[in-house]
Amino acid sequence: MVAEIITIGDEILIGQIVDTNSAWMARELNLIGIKVKQVSSVSDDADHIIEALTLAEKRADIILITGGLGPTKDDVTKITMARYFNMGLRRDQETLEHVTDIFVKFNKPMIDVNRKQADVPDGCTVIKNKNGTAPCMWFEEHGKIFVSMPGVPFEMMYLMSEEILPRLKKAFKLPAIFHKTILTANIGESFLAVEIEDIEDSLPSHIRLAYLPKLGQIRLRLSGTGADEAILKKEVEGYAQRIIDRVKKHVVIDEDIALEKALLDMMEANQLTLSTAESCTGGYISQLITQHPGCSSVFAGGAVTYSNALKMSVLGVKAETLEAFGAVSEQTVKEMAYGARVNFKTDYAVAVSGVAGPDGGTPDKPVGTVWIAVANQHHVIARLFNFSNRRAQNIERSAIAALAMVLNELKQDVG
Repeated sequence: MVAEIITIGDEILIGQIVDTNSAWMARELNLIGIKVKQVSSVSDDADHIIEALTLAEKRADIILITGGLGPTKDDVTKITMARYFNMGLRRDQETLEHVTDIFVKFNKPMIDVNRKQADVPDGCTVIKNKNGTAPCMWFEEHGKIFVSMPGVPFEMMYLMSEEILPRLKKAFKLPAIFHKTILTANIGESFLAVEIEDIEDSLPSHIRLAYLPKLGQIRLRLSGTGADEAILKKEVEGYAQRIIDRVKKHVVIDEDIALEKALLDMMEANQLTLSTAESCTGGYISQLITQHPGCSSVFAGGAVTYSNALKMSVLGVKAETLEAFGAVSEQTVKEMAYGARVNFKTDYAVAVSGVAGPDGGTPDKPVGTVWIAVANQHHVIARLFNFSNRRAQNIERSAIAALAMVLNELKQDVG
């Protein structure tokens, strides 16, 4: 089965909001064996919507539409869908009662425009939206399935998870699908491809390998389709293990989770704690860590010691070290990591100091020069990295490299 996603709204096209709905829907559809053929964004214009529906109907079996279902005049999806299928509008009593209950609950007056939320094309199946006033509409026309949902993400996600996906699984005989993700770090995409070229070439036609690069890390995703899920899973995991064995030193984890989440999980399992000492990354490492719920069981906190004065007063870096070697040096970053671990009383600490750019570089320490150190109770190690002349990328690369270094040390320590 092939699906197409259409998002409706001028706010998407002018960049006022980012279309996160399509990515989420595509991922969920893929997990149940439905491939997304195309994703389109169109304006709040009836002719544009009809053109998108006409083209989508030629390409896909399932057309999922989000947006344009609000009570204001620029929300034209419902009327346009009725026009496309040559249907009239009817007032759905259950939807009207639901909308009325919402206004009563919040003690707000209900005006005619709110009652019109209950008007739907008379040939659709109405699916109740428990999280909002705009109903979801399911059409089975022209041998295809069309589903129109609200564009509000949490409303759409609930409807997809609780209503749409179960109905699609019931409506079609879908193949088994299995994904296996391997997260790697500190190896370039081209070098990684060369390392596993023979394994990739040996993959059968029903298993595909995708490279998903991001600054400092690459996800390898093996995706297989077949009739028997158990057999498929065993087959995909077999190829995944071959890849892991081949590039083991670069493998972070064989799960589809963020690098920092993998680190947090391993440290929590071993009852270990972590602190940070950041200079050029400006707290970005801490931000990555603290976006994950439950991180407090591992992450004690950290310091952004941008100035030399704070490196000395907060972390205990020696004045003579800074004088002799500078802030961006192996010696300084090691003292930063050691000072963070001791002063913040954690099992591990990671420190970063570098020249993020675009200026501030010198002939011996050009922009992109970054020193990273990791300290534990046994030793302090440091490594020099040479990144680009772009500030944002240097900050992100430094953070990823720092987390990967901690994870590598952790693996050696705990096995």
